[in-house]
Amino acid sequence: MLYAPRAPSTDQVPLVGPVVDKAVHLAVFALVAWTGRRAGLPVRVLVVVLLAHAVVSELLQHWVLPHRSGDPLDALADAAGVLVGLLLAARPGTRRGRLGA
Repeated sequence: MLYAPRAPSTDQVPLVGPVVDKAVHLAVFALVAWTGRRAGLPVRVLVVVLLAHAVVSELLQHWVLPHRSGDPLDALADAAGVLVGLLLAARPGTRRGRLGA
């Protein structure tokens, strides 16, 4: 999805707009962060790797993929997704209920 040669346009998918695009970025990174915590990966490792991936993916889209452009707001949505995923994984009653564990 992040590295597809072309992003879906409003011509191809009418419901895709800036808000939906950011929501998808947030959801994808939240799911990965949540899954990583549930798998027992350390928070610090997840945060560093996922935030680096958010930035690098936007740079690659901008510089390498001719029909794509990097968007700093996408990276911010990715970072918000990381936070949401970690918070959901840290809810009391989950197997790993502490952020620092």
